[in-house]
Amino acid sequence: MRSRRPHAWENSYPAGMRWDAPIATSTLHDLLARAVADYGDRPALEYRGRRIFYGELGALAERAAAGFLDIGIGRGSAVALYLPNTPWHPVALFGALRTGARVVHLSPLDAERELIHKLADSGARTVVTTDLSALLPNALALAAAGHADRVIVGADAAFAPATAAHPLAGDPRAIPLDRLMAAAPQPAAWPAVSPDDIALLQYTGATTGTPKAAVLTHANLTAAVSSYRIWVGGQRPPGAGPDRVLMVLPLFHIYGLTAVMLRHLASGNELLLRSRFDIEAVLRDIEVNRVTSFPGVPTMWIAFVNHPGIERRDLSSLRGCGSGGAPLPVEIAERFRRLVGLPLPSGWGMTETAPAGTSAPLAGPVKPGTIGLPLPGITVEVVALDDPHRVLGPGEVGELRIKGRNVMERYWNRPAETEAAFADGFFLSGDIGMMDEDGYFFILDRKKDMIISGGFNVYPQVIEQAVYEHPDVEEVLVIGVADPYRGEAAKAFVKLRPGAPALTLDALRDFLGPRIGRHEMPAALEIRAALPRTSVGKLSKKELIDEERRQSGKAVPRSTTPTQEGRPLPSPQGGGETKHGAEDLATTSRSPRCPTP
Repeated sequence: MRSRRPHAWENSYPAGMRWDAPIATSTLHDLLARAVADYGDRPALEYRGRRIFYGELGALAERAAAGFLDIGIGRGSAVALYLPNTPWHPVALFGALRTGARVVHLSPLDAERELIHKLADSGARTVVTTDLSALLPNALALAAAGHADRVIVGADAAFAPATAAHPLAGDPRAIPLDRLMAAAPQPAAWPAVSPDDIALLQYTGATTGTPKAAVLTHANLTAAVSSYRIWVGGQRPPGAGPDRVLMVLPLFHIYGLTAVMLRHLASGNELLLRSRFDIEAVLRDIEVNRVTSFPGVPTMWIAFVNHPGIERRDLSSLRGCGSGGAPLPVEIAERFRRLVGLPLPSGWGMTETAPAGTSAPLAGPVKPGTIGLPLPGITVEVVALDDPHRVLGPGEVGELRIKGRNVMERYWNRPAETEAAFADGFFLSGDIGMMDEDGYFFILDRKKDMIISGGFNVYPQVIEQAVYEHPDVEEVLVIGVADPYRGEAAKAFVKLRPGAPALTLDALRDFLGPRIGRHEMPAALEIRAALPRTSVGKLSKKELIDEERRQSGKAVPRSTTPTQEGRPLPSPQGGGETKHGAEDLATTSRSPRCPTP
């Protein structure tokens, strides 16, 4: 029998693993350099049939760094990456960081106003993109409008010869990245970079609808990688060979970046970069390319277990999968276990934690709806909702707060919001939950009315502000409603101006197209003669949420909801009005909130 440890979760840790194991920190350049030294002749990336080995990846990143230095990028600079899942992403990422610059991720899903805001707020004047038609025109337009000084373009054909370049690739405003790399001299000395230097400004809405950047240092990101490696490595079967990891999660998001790419590169595994999630393509990769690891979000797993004929497919190569980005319905995890013979653990974390937090062990008691145990080196506590300094005990419901070397120190240019986000050195997550006597955590609700749709953070305030720009709209409220595929989707309740013509959902979505991201689009619209108000005249969502619950007979979806005993149970997934298909995750991802390795 194990001796009692200071934290309840330590007694539930996998055998032989210590929660207080040393957490290693370094620079991301050092992480890559060690991987190149240890695994130089192993494949690091596979992209459209082209394999890039660790030694080659290291050389490409160093040439990119030399090219960036040659045009004046270095300490104090900010470089925005506007890239899908392509080898140019790690090349540009590691290259920019080698110069001492900080990296800013732009999402291909971002609306124009979001791109402009992130560039202005971060101070990034250089945009690195590729010559794909979905990205290059937007990047050049940002430069033409004065929002960036230069656009550096990586040719997609460098890794996939059959891909045709966009005509604008020859635009004089576009600087070819491969030419920049070839022409730059080797620097006499590389800039000194410290683990405490800023590596990444990763934008998140956190618990509000205003995009702000979490300041993540090299130490934050490598500490998260260290926690993941201890956790995953301690549960790995003896003698297991390198993994082949299917990378359909977007590299420009913190989940795909740290929990998947950086962690697997540090471990010498191979990443199969894919630009979109397509269930048949995923199954072919598993069957033909013998993928061993597939990290995904719940919408992927829902599509996976419901795919016709899935029980006849050869899934024998899989030896480890995980779910993050949103609450995973318990029934989906159970169906996956029956189908594949493997657990489908889920966890919790956020951009501000880089994104390590908690994860469910592969072997242990069955606790439906749990987000698992704190990862090594990470402390999670539950504090009173009215006093973030008062720590609660097992079974008591409050706000989760988190502390560790992976946790950011501040938001970029937001001192007031930084101060409000911390208590006693812990980051206040904004999530309401509890810990049971075994140290397992559960998320019960969220303090704000943020919607998580298919693993993407959706903020009703952002949608409402955009809807208000419609000339026929007088008032609007947006809430989350149950959706069988995405878990939640946005529904808009609109009061039209007197005499305005009828407004349809399709017409509203057309209007919102240039104003919000595709993941933020309302899936349903209801026109009302009046919207509910509080006693002091403020618009109120409570009545609308209650109506939706009564109409569907189900609660607004959450991963877990408290019973009378305070224990979490899986939330039912109701039928929404969303029209959906396979998600193009590499070009439409935003803000997964519950990452797990």
